[in-house]
Amino acid sequence: MKIKQDFPHRVREIENQWIPLADGTRLAARIWMPEGAENQPVPAILEYLPYRKRDGTAVRDELTHPYFAGHGYACIRVDMRGNGESGGLMEDEYAPQEQADALEVIDWIAAQPWCDGKLGMMGISWGGFNSLQLAALRPEPLKAIITLCSTDDRYADDIHYKGGNMLLENLGWAATMLDFSAAVPDPALVGERWREMWQHRLDNMPLLAEPWLTHQHRDDYWKHGSIGESYHQEFGRIDAAVYMVSGWADSYINTIPRMMEHLSCPKKALIGPWMHKYPHFAIPDPAIGFLQEALRWWDHWLKGTETGIMAEPPCTFYLQDGVPPAPKYLERPGEWVRTSAWPAPADEVAIERLTLGDDGLGQGSLTAARRIASPLTAGSLQGEYIPLWFGADFPPDQRRDDGLSLTFDSAPYHEGLDILGQPTLDVEIASDEDCGQLHVRLCDVAPSGESALITYGTLNLNLRDDPGTITPPTPGETMRVRVPLDLIGYRLPKGHRLRVALSSACFPLVWSPQKRADLTLAAGTPTLELPLCKAPYIPMPFESPESATPCRVETLRPGQPKRTISEDVGSGEVTITVEDDMGDIRFEDHGLRVEQKAKEIYTSHPTEASRTRAEIEWVYRARRNEGDPAAQFAVEVISRYWLTCDATTFYLRAEQIACEGHTEVSHKTWERDIPRTAI
Repeated sequence: MKIKQDFPHRVREIENQWIPLADGTRLAARIWMPEGAENQPVPAILEYLPYRKRDGTAVRDELTHPYFAGHGYACIRVDMRGNGESGGLMEDEYAPQEQADALEVIDWIAAQPWCDGKLGMMGISWGGFNSLQLAALRPEPLKAIITLCSTDDRYADDIHYKGGNMLLENLGWAATMLDFSAAVPDPALVGERWREMWQHRLDNMPLLAEPWLTHQHRDDYWKHGSIGESYHQEFGRIDAAVYMVSGWADSYINTIPRMMEHLSCPKKALIGPWMHKYPHFAIPDPAIGFLQEALRWWDHWLKGTETGIMAEPPCTFYLQDGVPPAPKYLERPGEWVRTSAWPAPADEVAIERLTLGDDGLGQGSLTAARRIASPLTAGSLQGEYIPLWFGADFPPDQRRDDGLSLTFDSAPYHEGLDILGQPTLDVEIASDEDCGQLHVRLCDVAPSGESALITYGTLNLNLRDDPGTITPPTPGETMRVRVPLDLIGYRLPKGHRLRVALSSACFPLVWSPQKRADLTLAAGTPTLELPLCKAPYIPMPFESPESATPCRVETLRPGQPKRTISEDVGSGEVTITVEDDMGDIRFEDHGLRVEQKAKEIYTSHPTEASRTRAEIEWVYRARRNEGDPAAQFAVEVISRYWLTCDATTFYLRAEQIACEGHTEVSHKTWERDIPRTAI
């Protein structure tokens, strides 16, 4: 990545700026702007997050916001209520208070002498979500957003539920937020108030897993903040221009075709090969000049400059080449394509229908019913739901899980195949029990036998017809179901086969059903709808990555992320252990030292669903032992979650222990028994 320093404007930074709210709460902001903006006002770009501007996102912030400021924008990075140096308490993600605060922040920014009254919002994940949510509230200054790795449907496409099944990430991210939210306000910025602010947060720490686990189907809790609820309504309709971005290695991809289809505002879409990171420094490569592309967007919508960005086809996709499966990729070769719309016209994306038949995946029929009888331990090779911490997060060779599934293979594609869109499986099945799960994987099978995961889908049979309506299966009764797989752009190599693998469990991607429920695939013509890309390849449509000067960070201990699978041969239990270790770093500019690491342990039994369990521990340490004695401190927080179950109840337990030095200042525990209603 090229480091840029010769910007058109010299950049002025305000390390910490207080933004007052009507209720007396102050939010903390870090601001970069062109020198002289008070006399020549400029448009503003807001990023609004709970992840601590002081250290949590500081590395990426310094790559990005000074770059925009150097090109004539005021960039404001705000910590939301109850996080970082901001006052107040955070109750939940995407709460009404979060959005109300953001509206006040937007008004405050627009009224500043250095702002010309026009505003954009940008963010990835949480910041991408609230960019959409604020756009749906239509504050007058907000003219355009860039939303990365976000969603229009908080139930269907976030970290909580997928196809109506509970993702293990539902607990994993609750544990992450229990750690992140316990971070200490920096005494160097807030002074002696830091202990009082920190204690107030610890005393009122929300147990986020409780509401997330309690709302097991798509109800009003999830509809709040889901912009898809108001696509065709006057209230909540988005008028600001929307640029949506994601990557095939991320989980937030299915929202993009829906937004492209239903949003009535100016819009563009971009999907590359990347994981859950900004595209100018994400892996796998090719990374792109995302900041230059964003400038073209901002210049068009906030400055009225004709950059040509809206004259291009609206959808840009990277078709990644099939390569041998690996737990981590630094690069994915492939080709870029563009479509004129989404859904794309038939001359750009055509649908081929393949059947799951006696002779495999092709055009034949299935003359006899087939069993899908996976152990509850199936799915250990699925990979991480959200590749995030640069570890062994990608799905490795699928042959072990293929062996626990019912599979259908195609003949070799001698000319290869380009896939772009959401493959969809249409089948008739029956469950042995009044519950059940159907998991569908589409794999690339090499002549050597290696099986690489292309894309997948999952369905909770209790919610098979409507994610908001619980309808348990009648044992033995045939049901027709459609399972959409994740959106994908993929080039199947010449001579490779496609494989459809059907299983009745996928752990630890999703929690096990109430009891093991084997399935029967009915005879007939179960069908896979396969979207094939006909659009021509184009040369690399983006410039090479650039950034501002990186943050000065000293690595005291490098991170060591790790993922292991172990099996107890005697009991048959399989355990997946994920270690998300971010190392120990020190910020050279202000001396703050931060160490964070997590250990997630997920265990399942092949036949007994009541033995499914999860345990997560986060360790957070922060300190400063140099400079102003009043800014020196040392804290440690250990946060733990446990989840077990039986057929009727989830047993949720949590603990948080916080210490200043060697003195315990908080020890909080939670115990919740939550009925199983849909999962």
